Formats: sequence, structure tokens, C-alpha cells
Amino acid sequence: METDKFTLLSADEKVVEIMTKDLIYLHVDDDLYKAETLFRRHKIRHIPVIKGKTLVGILSLTDLLRVGFADVVNEEDDQTDNMAYEMFSLKQVMTRVPQCITPETTIKVAADILAHREFHALPVVDGRTIVGMLTTTDIIRYFLERVY
Repeated sequence: METDKFTLLSADEKVVEIMTKDLIYLHVDDDLYKAETLFRRHKIRHIPVIKGKTLVGILSLTDLLRVGFADVVNEEDDQTDNMAYEMFSLKQVMTRVPQCITPETTIKVAADILAHREFHALPVVDGRTIVGMLTTTDIIRYFLERVY
């Protein structure tokens, strides 16, 4: 009775229930060395960029790899000697004005956005303040917990 498992999925559940709330941030004036260190240390793929408490962009691991060939799989804390990090600023590499959702956005709507766009994380904002991040991994975990 595989179809019975899917009746446990509610189209009305909100992303606030499954989003990542304990976020790692970059400040808009941070450099790419710091970004690489955060990606490596926390084993994450997306970092919101803030100015004060306001979301101003998002940096993905892919963005960083594209400009600098970062060695983020190396778990040592040494920073890479990367000339590209001297040539580019965080503001130049990050995605400005990323598509955002609110805590009240349904999981179904968020999953639909992620399934049809070329990114894998959605900042969750209340007004202009970031309150969480929803990733494709969060969506997969949600479905796995309810189906299996």
C-alpha cells in the first residue's frame, strides 16, 4: 500500500517546520577566504550574505568554485592561497537579490520552485530579515521522514 504513505504528506505544511534555522552567515564586506573557510568547516553549500540583519545575497559553493577553484573538500583549516580571491569581492561573486520565500510558504510551493529553477537553496525571510534557509536536502529529508 505505497499510496497510503503519500496521504501523510500535507500540502498545507509550512517551510518554517523544516527549514534550517541555525544559519552560518557572511557579512557583505567579508572576503572569499572567509567564505571558503566557512564552507569547509561547516560542510555546507549555501551561505546567506547579510548587511546588518538584512539579506543582500547568497553565495553558493558552486559560485566560489567557479571563480577560485577552491579546495573545500580539504578539511584542514589552512586557507587556500588563491589569487582569484584577491581579484574578486564577495559582492561580485554572490547572487544578489536571490529568490526568497517566507516562513508561511508551503513546502509544496517551495519544492516546486526548487524543482524548476537552477538553484538548490531558498532564503526564508520575514520582511527583509533572514530567518532560515530551505534547501533541496531539507525537502528530501521531509519526504523521507514521511514516506519511510
